Amino acid sequence: MSAQRESRRALGRASALRGRAADAAGNFRNVEAVRLFNRALRVLADGPDDVEWITLRARVLLGLAMSEAETGSAAAGLRHLDDALRLTDRLPPGPPQRVLRALVGAQRALVLGRIGRLSEALALFDEILPVLENEADDNALSLTRNLMNRANINVELQRPAAALADLRRCLELATEHGLTRLEGKVRHLLGEQGQLLGDIPGALRHYEQAARIYEDAAPGWLARLRVDQARALLVAGLAEDAARHLDEVLPELYATRNVQDIAEAEVARAAAAILDNDHGRARELAELARRRFLRRGNERWAAVAALTRLRADATEVLGGTRRPPARLVTGLTGHADRLAELGLRDEAAVARLLAVRLLLRRGDVGAAEELLARVPRPRRTTPIDHVMLLRLCRAELAVATGRPRAALAQARSGFAELSRVRDRMGGLDLVCGTAVHGQELGRLAVGLVLGTTRGHAGARRLFAWQERTRAQVYRYEPLPAIDDPVLARLITEMRQVQRLAQQNRLDGRPVAALEQRYTRLQREAGRLGWYTSPWGRPRPVSSPEEVATELGDRVLVSLIGQDGELSAVVVRDGRFRLVRLGGLDEVVEITKQLHADLNALAPDHLPPPLVAAVTASAEKRARLLDERVVRPLADAIGDRELVIVPTGPLYALPWPALPSLRGRPLSIAPSATAWVTAMRRELIDPVVLVGGPDVPGAIGEVRQLRAVYPSATLVDGPAATSSAVLEALDGSGLAHLVAHGAHEPANALFSRLELVDGPLFAHETARLRRPPDRVVLASCELAMSHIRPGEEALGFAGALLASGSRTIVGAIARVGDRAAAEAMTDLHQRLASGISPALALAHATAADPLRRPFLCLGAG
Repeated sequence: MSAQRESRRALGRASALRGRAADAAGNFRNVEAVRLFNRALRVLADGPDDVEWITLRARVLLGLAMSEAETGSAAAGLRHLDDALRLTDRLPPGPPQRVLRALVGAQRALVLGRIGRLSEALALFDEILPVLENEADDNALSLTRNLMNRANINVELQRPAAALADLRRCLELATEHGLTRLEGKVRHLLGEQGQLLGDIPGALRHYEQAARIYEDAAPGWLARLRVDQARALLVAGLAEDAARHLDEVLPELYATRNVQDIAEAEVARAAAAILDNDHGRARELAELARRRFLRRGNERWAAVAALTRLRADATEVLGGTRRPPARLVTGLTGHADRLAELGLRDEAAVARLLAVRLLLRRGDVGAAEELLARVPRPRRTTPIDHVMLLRLCRAELAVATGRPRAALAQARSGFAELSRVRDRMGGLDLVCGTAVHGQELGRLAVGLVLGTTRGHAGARRLFAWQERTRAQVYRYEPLPAIDDPVLARLITEMRQVQRLAQQNRLDGRPVAALEQRYTRLQREAGRLGWYTSPWGRPRPVSSPEEVATELGDRVLVSLIGQDGELSAVVVRDGRFRLVRLGGLDEVVEITKQLHADLNALAPDHLPPPLVAAVTASAEKRARLLDERVVRPLADAIGDRELVIVPTGPLYALPWPALPSLRGRPLSIAPSATAWVTAMRRELIDPVVLVGGPDVPGAIGEVRQLRAVYPSATLVDGPAATSSAVLEALDGSGLAHLVAHGAHEPANALFSRLELVDGPLFAHETARLRRPPDRVVLASCELAMSHIRPGEEALGFAGALLASGSRTIVGAIARVGDRAAAEAMTDLHQRLASGISPALALAHATAADPLRRPFLCLGAG
C-alpha cells in the first residue's frame, strides 16, 4: 500500500514538474524547461509499467524534445522522440495509444519544420492530423496546435491556400474552446500569410491583434512576433522602423537562448542594415546567424543567412566604384545552385540577379545574359523587392547591349508593378516606404533619358520620367480613417506624457523615464497607424501637357540630382527645356550652411555685432546659391511666378532668401502631379484662428487677426486643446495656427504643434475628414520634411498636403516671435484682399527674407 502511495506521489511530482516545464517552454524559457523536464524524467526513472506512468513519461519526452531542439541540438530532440515512440509500444492497443503516437509524430514534424526539413514535416502532419481529428473528443488543444503548425509549414512552402484553410479551422477551434493563447498564435500566422501574399497592412493588422492577446496571455511570445513585424516592414521598405523593432527585441531573444528565433532576428536585422548601407554590421550579423543555424542542423536557414552576407558584399561593391572581384561572382552563382537544391526558389533568383549585376559591372555581358536567362519568372508570392531587382537587371543588360528603349520598357513595367503593390498599402508610412524598392530603377531610367535629352521633346520626355519616379504618395486620395479606440488611447497618453515631461523640464525635475515612455507609446501608435489609416484611390500621374496647361503664365522648375550633378527641367508656355546647373554636392553643403545661419539669426534680441556678422555670412551664402541655381535659369524663367519641385536635399533651401527670387511669388511642391492635384481642389470659406500656449503674443496675434477675418472661429487660451483644434480644422477653408512646434526627422508623422493639453501630431491631421484648404503654420520648422526614398517628403506640412490640403505656409528654419508676428500680419492682410498665398507671402517675406524663412508649399 505504501508503494502505491509513493508511486502516486511520484506521478504527482512529475506531473507538476512537467506543467512548470511546459509553462517555461511556452514563454520561450527553454533552458529552464529542459532542466525541469529532466527533473521530471528522473522522478519517473523507476516505477510501475502501467498506462499512467508510461503516458506521463512519454509526454515529458515530447516536451523535452522540443526544448532541446530549440536551445541545443535538433538531433538530441529527435532522439527523445524516438524514446517516446518506443514507450508507446508498451501501451495496450486502442485510442489512447493511437493519440499518443500521433502526438509524438506531430512533435517530430514540428522539430523537422524548425530545422528546415519542410517536406518531411508536411508529410508527417498530413498523416497525423486525421488521427487527432477522429480519435477523441478531448483533443481540441492538440488538434488546434498541430493544424496551426501545419499551416506554418504551408506558409514556409509558399502554399497559401492550404495554409489559409488550416488557419481558418484553427481560429474556429480556438474561439469555440476558449483557447486564447492559440487564438493569438493563429492571428500571428494569419499575419505571416498576409505577408506572403503581399497584403502588408493586413499582415500588420493580424500581428497587432496577436500582440494584444500575447500581452495578457503569452508575453513570452511577443518577441517572436516583433521579428515577423520587422520582416513585414522590410517588405514595405521601412528599414529604419524594422531596425528599431529588432534592436529592441534582440536582447529579449538573447535572454531566452532560443537559437532559431535569435538567428532569424539576426538575419532580418542584417537585411535592415543592408538597406541602411551599414554593410559591415550586416555581414557580422548574417555570419553569426549562419553559424547558429548550422549548429542546429537547419541548412535552409543557414543558406538564407549566407545569402544575406553575400548580399551585403555585393551591395557594397555595387554602391562603389571598384571593379567587382571575380570570387564574389563565383560565390553568388555557386550559392544560387545550393539555394535551388534546398527549394529556396526566390532566394536562388536573388543570388543569380546580384551576380548578373556584378558581371555587367565587370563588362562580362555574355555571361550576365546567360545567367539572367536562368532566373525564373516571378510567382504571385515573390516579394516586390525581388521583382524590382529582376527588372533592374533586365534594364541594365539592355543598356549594356545598346538597347535603351528596352531598358526604359523594363523600368516602365517595374514601376507599374510597384504601383500595384503601393496601391494595397495602408498609412502614409507604408505608401512612402515602398518607394525604396524602385530607387535604383528610377535612377537608371532618369539617367538614361537625361544623358540623351536634346531640345523640347527630350526635356518633355525627361520630365515625364521624373514624375513617374518621384513623390508618389501625394497622388493618392486618402480614404476615410478607420476609428481605432486603441490608437486614440495611445495618442491621448502620448499627449499627456509629453505635456508632463515639458512641465518637469520647467520645474527642473527628471524626465528620462517620461521620455522613454513617450518613445514606447510613439512606436505603438506608429504600428497601429500602418493599417488604421488606409491610403487608397490612386490618381494617375499628370502628363506633361496637363502640367503645362495648369501652369498658365507660371513657370515650373523641376530639379534633378543625378550622379552628383544638378539639372533642371523648366516648363514655360507649353515648352520644356533642360538646363544643366553644375555640381550638386556644393549646392547641398551651402544650403546646410545657410540654414544654420538662419537658425542663428532667429532670436529676437541678439547683440547687433552678432546680427551683422551672421547676416553677412547668410547673405554671402544666399548669393552663392543664387549664382549656382537661379541665375543659370534666368532666361528660362524670366520674371514670372515660379513653381519649384526640389530634389531631396534641397527641400530645406530657403528660396525667398536668394537675391534673384526676393519678392517673387513661388511655391514648392513635392511633384508636379501633387501641384496639379492641389490646384484643382475647390476652395471653401470658413476661417479658423488658433493660438497655442507659451507663445509671447499668440493670443494677441490671433485676436488681432479677427479684425481681418471678422467671422473667423477663434480657438485660443484654455480652449486651445487638441480635440478642439482638430474639430475646428475639419472642413475649414483657411487655418492660422500660432503655437510652438517641433519637427521629428526620425518619425515625421509625429512632428507636432504644442497645445494646451499637449501636442497635436501630424499623424492626427492625416485623419481629418476634410483637412483645411489653406494652412498657415506660424511656428518654427513645421515646413521641414524628412526625405524618404523616391523624393517622398514627410512632416507636419507634408502630412497635411498628402491628406488633401491645397496650400501650406510654414517656416523651414527657426523664426523669432516678433519676425513671425510681423510676417503674419503682412501675409493675412493680403490674403484677405484676395491675393494668392504665393504672392501674399512673397510680399510678406521680401522685407526681411533672412528672418522670415517661410515657404509656400503646395498650390500657392
